Amino acid sequence: MFAVLTRRRELLSSRLVALALGLLTVSPGLAQDSFAGAATPIETLKVAKDFKVELLHTVPKDQQGSWVALCADPKGRLIVSDQYGSLYRLTPPPLGTTTGLKIEKIDLPIGQAQGLLYAFDSLYVMVANEAYQGRGLYRVRDTNGDDQFDDVKLLRKLEGGGEHGPHAIVLTPDKKGLFIVVGNQTKITALNGSRVPPNWSEDLLLPRLWDGNGFMKGVLGPGGWVAKTDPDAQNWELHTVGFRNQYDAAVHKDGDLFTFDADMEWDMNTPWYRPTRVCFVASGADFGWRSGGSKWPSYYPDTLPPVVDIGPGSPTGVTFGYGAKFPAKYQNAYYAADWSYGKLYAVHIEPDGAGYKGVAEEFITGQPLPLTEVIIHPQDGAMYFTIGGRKTQSALYRVTYVGKESTAPSTQKLAGGSARELRRKLESFHGHQDPKAVKAAWPFLSHKDRYLNTAARVALEWQPAESWRDQALAEKNPTGAINALIALIRVSARDEFHRKPTADPVPDPTLQPAILASLDRLKWDSLSEFQKLGVLRTYGLAFIRLGRPEEATRQRLGTLFESRFPTTSQPLNLQLGELMVYLASPNAATELVAALQKAPSQEEQLAYAKMLRVLRTGWTPALREAYFSWFLKAANFRGGASLSGFLRDMKNDAIATLSDSEKASLQALLDTKPPKRSALDNLLADRKQVKEWTLTDLRPALNDGLRRRNYERGRELFGAVGCYNCHRFATEGGAVGPDLTGVSGRFSPPDLLESLIDPSKEISDQYQAILVTKKDGETVIGRVANLNDETLMIATDMTDPNAFANVKRTDVESIEPSKISPMPEGLLNTLQQEEILDLMAFLLSGGNRDAKYFK
Repeated sequence: MFAVLTRRRELLSSRLVALALGLLTVSPGLAQDSFAGAATPIETLKVAKDFKVELLHTVPKDQQGSWVALCADPKGRLIVSDQYGSLYRLTPPPLGTTTGLKIEKIDLPIGQAQGLLYAFDSLYVMVANEAYQGRGLYRVRDTNGDDQFDDVKLLRKLEGGGEHGPHAIVLTPDKKGLFIVVGNQTKITALNGSRVPPNWSEDLLLPRLWDGNGFMKGVLGPGGWVAKTDPDAQNWELHTVGFRNQYDAAVHKDGDLFTFDADMEWDMNTPWYRPTRVCFVASGADFGWRSGGSKWPSYYPDTLPPVVDIGPGSPTGVTFGYGAKFPAKYQNAYYAADWSYGKLYAVHIEPDGAGYKGVAEEFITGQPLPLTEVIIHPQDGAMYFTIGGRKTQSALYRVTYVGKESTAPSTQKLAGGSARELRRKLESFHGHQDPKAVKAAWPFLSHKDRYLNTAARVALEWQPAESWRDQALAEKNPTGAINALIALIRVSARDEFHRKPTADPVPDPTLQPAILASLDRLKWDSLSEFQKLGVLRTYGLAFIRLGRPEEATRQRLGTLFESRFPTTSQPLNLQLGELMVYLASPNAATELVAALQKAPSQEEQLAYAKMLRVLRTGWTPALREAYFSWFLKAANFRGGASLSGFLRDMKNDAIATLSDSEKASLQALLDTKPPKRSALDNLLADRKQVKEWTLTDLRPALNDGLRRRNYERGRELFGAVGCYNCHRFATEGGAVGPDLTGVSGRFSPPDLLESLIDPSKEISDQYQAILVTKKDGETVIGRVANLNDETLMIATDMTDPNAFANVKRTDVESIEPSKISPMPEGLLNTLQQEEILDLMAFLLSGGNRDAKYFK
C-alpha cells in the first residue's frame, strides 16, 4: 500500500499494541494512591459549568457493600441499599460542609433492593433477588412511632428477575398510588386490569433469529413492563409494555411518566440494535422489545419512538430536577444515569404535540463512575447520587449550584397543553368498553401526531370489533386506514407464538381478503414515506396474524412489492424485502442479493442477509455462491458479543434451505476459512490510495463544489471508508462514536473538512480517550465501558464494540487524557476529490435528500 495508508495502519496497529483506540474524558493527574480502593475523586470529574460536586462518603465495601438504590424520607434522611446486603439510613451533613455524615444500619431482614420509595408513611422496597421472603415488593414501617423501622411485609411476590427484574417504585402523579417498573426477565404479575390490550404477540413476519449467545432464548414479549398499584399493592393495572430493561422512572410536572430503557450491548453494529433511550411511558403502548434480532423498529405504527436516543450504556437511576436549587433549565431537566460509561445526562425535554422531544446534555462524567441512583433532596435542594453496583467501589456524592443565575423555583409554562389533553381524553377509554369511545377516537386515527394515533388505536382495541369493523374497512384516509386496520387485525387474532387454540377465536376467513382490498385501494405514489412504511407493516400483520394469503393473492402481491423495490429509503427497502421473501416473489433472490452487495453499511448488509437466509425459491448457483461468499467478508465484521453467533446461525439457517445437490456443489465454499483482518482493513481491502489530502488541497473546492452533489454516492462512501462502523447517521450505523446526523449544526463545511483530515487537532471532551498506565509499565488507551468488582473493562477499539482490556484497579499507576483521537487519520486518502465532496454533502445534509447540496 501507499505510504500514508501504511502509516495510518501502523498508527492504528501501534494503538492496538498498546491496547488502544477508545473514548473517554478525565482530568489529568489521577495517580495510583487516589485511585486504588477509593471512590472516584471529584477532581477527575467533568461537571457542567458552575456546578460543584462533593464526595460525602466512600463506602467501605467489606462493611457496607456497594450501594445501588437511594431515596429520601420526610425528615430529609437518605435511605440506601447494598445490592447484596442491608439497608442504611443516612443523615447528610449541612450544605457547606462534607463532614459529619451519620450512618445507621436498618437492622431488619430486608435489603438487596433495586428500588426504594418513601410514601404513605412507609418505606417501599423492591427486592430483586431471591432473598428474604423472595423477590418482590415489600413495605417496611415504624409501627410504634420510635423512629425505627420494625415491620416488614411482602406485598407482592414477583417471578423472575435479577438485574433484568423488578426495579423502581415511583409515586403516581395524583400521589394516590405507585408505579412499578419491571425489566424483561420478570413475568407480568396477576392483574386486576390493563391499559394495554391483552392481544400482544411477537408479530414477526419471518422466522426469528435468536440471540447469537442464547441470551433469553425462548423468552417471548412483551418484555419489560410498567404497572400501577395502590399503596397496599392489592390491585394491579398494566400500564405499558415493550421495554428491554428500564431500571427507573420519574414523573414529569405535566403528569406523564418517563423512563430510561437499556440497549442490548451484544447487538451493537447490527440493524436490530436499539441504543439506550429515554421514553415517554404512554398509556397502553407497546415499545416493541422482542428477543434476539427481532426488536421492532420505531417507525412501526403499532409502537412509539423514543423521546431521545442516548447511545451505548447501562441505564440506572433517573429523576427530574424539580425542587433543586439549580437554574431553571436544570430544575426542569430529566437526569438519567449511565452506569457503564460513567455519564449523568441532563435531558432537556419539551412538549411536541401530544408527546415530547428532548436533547441530552452530559451533566457529569467520570471514568470510572458507575452511577446507580440520583435524587433531588426535598429539603436542601441539592442533588445526591451514588456509585457502585456489582460489588464495585461505592460512594455518595452531592451536587450544588455555585453560579450567579437565579435558583428561584421555575415558572416554566408548557406549550401544547391542548394536544396532551386530547391524548388523555383518549386514554380515558383504555382498559374498558365505552359506547362513546369509537366516535371519540376515530378522528384521531388519521391525525399526524403519533401519540394521538396510538391513544386512539388502543381505545378502539378495547371496544367490540363488530361495532367498528365495517368503518375500519371503509376508511379512506391513509393514516386512518393504517391504524384502524392494524387495530382490527390485532383484536381478531394473535400470532402463532401466543395463539391459544382453546381460548382464541378462529379468525374470520373473509377478514384477510377484506383488509388486503382496503390496503390495495390506497394510492402508493401519493403516500408519504411514513405512510408507506405503515402500509407495509399492515400487510405484514395481516399475514402474521391471519395466515398466508391464497395462491393468486400471494403471486399478485409478491410481484407488486417486487416492482416497488428498490427505493431511495433504506427502511422501505428492508420492509419490502421481508415481504418479498415471505411471499417468495419471483425475483426476490436476484434483487436482494444485489442489494446485499451494494449496501454501504454493515447493518444494512446484515439485514438483507438475515431475510435471505430463509428464502427457498428463485436461487441460481451464482446467486447462492454470491450469498455464501458474503459470509467470508462478514466474518471480519465487528460488533457486540453476539455478532459471531448471529452470523453462525444465519449461515446455518441458509444451509438448511439447500438441496443435497446444492450443498455438495457449495461444500468447498462453505468450508472455507475466512482471512482475518481488522475491521478497517476489511472495509478498505479493495480500495487504493489516491492522495495524502491536506486542508490546503481541498478547501478551495468547498466554495463552489458543494452543489449538485450525489446523495446516494455520499451514503455509499460513508460506508466505504468505515464511518458507519462507529457513527450513526439518520438511524443507521454504529454507536460508539458521536451521532453525525446533526453535524451541520455544529460544524461549518471548512471545520468539518478539517476534522476529517486531522481528527486529533481538536478532540471533543465527550470522546477523548484516557491513557491508563499500569504499575508494570503497560499502557491501555480506551474507554471504561463496564465494571465488575475491582476490574475495569476498557473498550480499546472504536471499530470493535466487543474488544475489551481488563485492568484491576489495584494495578493502576496513573490515568491521564490521551492526546490521540480515536478516529484514525487518512480515511479520506482513498477517495477522489469529487467523492470527498459527495461525502461532505451527505454529512452536511443531515439525511435530507432535498438539502441544498443536491440541487
